[in-house]
Amino acid sequence: QVELVESGGGLVQAGGSLRLSCAASGSRGSINDMGWYRQAPGKQRDMVASITSAGSTNYADSVKGRFTISRDNAKNTVYLQMNSLKPEDTAVYYCNVLIYSRGWLNAYWGQGTQVTVSS
Repeated sequence: QVELVESGGGLVQAGGSLRLSCAASGSRGSINDMGWYRQAPGKQRDMVASITSAGSTNYADSVKGRFTISRDNAKNTVYLQMNSLKPEDTAVYYCNVLIYSRGWLNAYWGQGTQVTVSS
């Protein structure tokens, strides 16, 4: 059973930084794309950043230049470095991992970690 364990959320003042981590375990397939989504109260879950197995990245316009996604394939871990945080970045952040196994591509989600940015 695939398990994603997230860490690194918390409370920070505007302009501060946080680093999120998400480690995947239990996979018998190959990990493809990894990414981060966020969901603020009363809003839909939106993509924040994603990274392919080859290292190509994609960012939401709202975080470009402030957030950096990276991954360590040896550790099956994806990171999100968040700098210059704004109150509007406040949300629950979810890790998402696509795993290819036995001809199927399945998506897995982490439990979510709260990020709160105070003004």
